[in-house]
Amino acid sequence: MFPKGMGGMMKKAQQMQKEMVKIQKEIEELEAEGQSGGGLVSVLVNGKKKIVSINIDSNALQEDKDILEDLILSATNQALDTIDKISKEKMGPLTGGLNIPGI
Repeated sequence: MFPKGMGGMMKKAQQMQKEMVKIQKEIEELEAEGQSGGGLVSVLVNGKKKIVSINIDSNALQEDKDILEDLILSATNQALDTIDKISKEKMGPLTGGLNIPGI
């Protein structure tokens, strides 16, 4: 009923799916830190892209409110960019370089 290679293709697809789930779990357990202001602000995020912690050096509290907000934003974006980069590196071999949303 199916072409000869269909069973092999299905098995390969199932193996790839298992590997993707494994890698996604590994990514979720990752943590990445972003820093700004020469270390005055650091933000730690996990692989689920949730903020784990924010550390603000007491010297940063002497800065203008707008500057402190920019430092927090910058550190957060840096940490999230790192997680994205690691995710793409880990998933790349499975996705063949395709940019699949949510992966």
